[in-house]
Amino acid sequence: MQFKHPELLYALFLLIIPILVHLFQLRKFQKEAFTNVAFLKQISIQTRKSNTIKKWLVLFTRLGIIAMMVLAFAQPFFTQSDTATKEKETVIYLDNSFSMQAKGPSGQLFRQALQDLIVNVPEEETFTLLTNTETYKDISIKNTRNNLLKLGYAAEQLTPSAIALKAQKEFSSNPATEKQLIVISDFQDKGQQQNLSIEDVSLHYVQLRPVIENNIAIDSVYPTQSETNKLSLVATLSTQERRETNVPISLYNGEQLIAKATASFNEATETEVEFDIDTQTDFNGRLTIEDPLLPFDNTLYFNNNTVQAIKVLSINEGEQDFLSRIYTTPEFAYTAANHATLDYSKIPDYNFIILNEVKVPSQALVNALATFVSNGGSVLCILNETGEASNYTTLLSRLGGLQIGELGSDGRLVTTINYDHPLYRNVFDNRIQNFQYPSVSNRFVVNNGESILNFEDGSAFITGKEKVYVITGGLNINNSNFQNSPLIVPTLYNMAKQSLSLPTLYFTNGVSNTYDIPAVVQEDGILSLANIETPDKTQIPLQRTFGNKVSITTQEQPENAGIYNVLHKDSILQQISYNYNRDESVLRYQNIQATEGVSYNTSVVTLFDTLKEANSIQSLWKWFVIFALVFLLLEMLILKFFK
Repeated sequence: MQFKHPELLYALFLLIIPILVHLFQLRKFQKEAFTNVAFLKQISIQTRKSNTIKKWLVLFTRLGIIAMMVLAFAQPFFTQSDTATKEKETVIYLDNSFSMQAKGPSGQLFRQALQDLIVNVPEEETFTLLTNTETYKDISIKNTRNNLLKLGYAAEQLTPSAIALKAQKEFSSNPATEKQLIVISDFQDKGQQQNLSIEDVSLHYVQLRPVIENNIAIDSVYPTQSETNKLSLVATLSTQERRETNVPISLYNGEQLIAKATASFNEATETEVEFDIDTQTDFNGRLTIEDPLLPFDNTLYFNNNTVQAIKVLSINEGEQDFLSRIYTTPEFAYTAANHATLDYSKIPDYNFIILNEVKVPSQALVNALATFVSNGGSVLCILNETGEASNYTTLLSRLGGLQIGELGSDGRLVTTINYDHPLYRNVFDNRIQNFQYPSVSNRFVVNNGESILNFEDGSAFITGKEKVYVITGGLNINNSNFQNSPLIVPTLYNMAKQSLSLPTLYFTNGVSNTYDIPAVVQEDGILSLANIETPDKTQIPLQRTFGNKVSITTQEQPENAGIYNVLHKDSILQQISYNYNRDESVLRYQNIQATEGVSYNTSVVTLFDTLKEANSIQSLWKWFVIFALVFLLLEMLILKFFK
């Protein structure tokens, strides 16, 4: 038993007063003489004994009255736990990721949990609410009910370590308070253990599970082949149960329905549907299905913009026919120029420049190429093996900080491919051990670059640094047979393709995406993004302006999936699509169990009922008031009826 006001128990010392009064009564008796006292003496003895008993009973009842009243004012109570009387600090993490859109027994899991919180948390109690995107500190249901009802879904879910870190920041350093973290989620299984161990914080897990766990989603779309004025696209769909299922899928260009098909799973978890689209005009694609479980993955946006040719300039003193065969329309706009008659003022107009076996690069050319590289351009230098190393020293140093050594005249085979280099990403299905090795007769030694293709002795045949590439020996047929190697096409093709990172069919929200917009914008010009459904709301992404392009990087923004206009002032330069990550589509859950210091529940209501019971306080002061009245009644009865 505990007391709300234990200091009042000192009043029990007042019990000494009636005891002292009883023991030291000041009442005096006067003796009277009677002629026959024998009979009266016996009566006096009996009366004296009765009075003594009566006085002790009255004393006992009065002591009881005083003691019960003192105890009643001290307000005694019982608790179910030792922490019931401590001040509470509560942090609630409510998962609002897309997987919480799944239907539970009473509707969407997130909405059901939110409503249960509003009903079960005491209106005046303060707590901190965390979601995947927001933090509401020291709020009460009474003051924020309407704001809580407006909470929406988020594309990303916090990791267990991020939840623990955010929650720990919200707790105070006061050791006297009882700290508790409530985690309400479906606990999707994403390969991370739900370890939220926080020192001196009690954990309560509430795992909500949907009634149906078979979700159908549009996972991706990708091109397979391209013909004149036509592009074939393949849409991939997934489900989680192996059973025969047919799902209608529709393809839109803007608001216009282009085609409808049926995705048949036939007891498989994945299937594909192919569509053909017209490439003569911009295509604002939207694939949709009807699946009631999770709405967010029923739509996938993509864009197929008209081909924007990458501008390639070849400055030649050597053979260039092989270059014109690689850089063909419509992907490339190839221009060949002679070193002697080159118009340097045109260099900023290009995306990729090839310095093809120029023996003596002029200082003006070196300066123009250095400026071109600093403005985001990409350069390939094919060294002429008949030139002098000193002629390339300034060029390579200015472009990429590369160093050139002496000319090697002993023939070498190209035997090593750097498969991890971005040029060869997705080029090879397997790492080739044996292939027809190209050979080079004469080549320079170039250092300080990242090797792309190496000779058998480990020296570089093709090396590079950032967007500057160097082929250390000429590609003319007298010096090398590299023109006939299968490596030449993917190598030179990808060098030019990576000089301008054109937008892909779509990007993913919430991750870092970088792409280039071919546009000439003034230094103070700014590009913005606007969803085509809400054109008045614009966002300004991170961007860097170069001479003939603007490089855009998006991370957390934009938050919503959809098709976005890339705007320069009021002009639409291009359209870009963003889609939500599909990780939330997989309804696979962790097996959460209660452990020491961690409780597990499957309902918000059950958890709060348990917490209320554990924190309940049973007051006893009313009983002590009743006991005081009982003692008062006994005293009155004793005084009136006890003879």
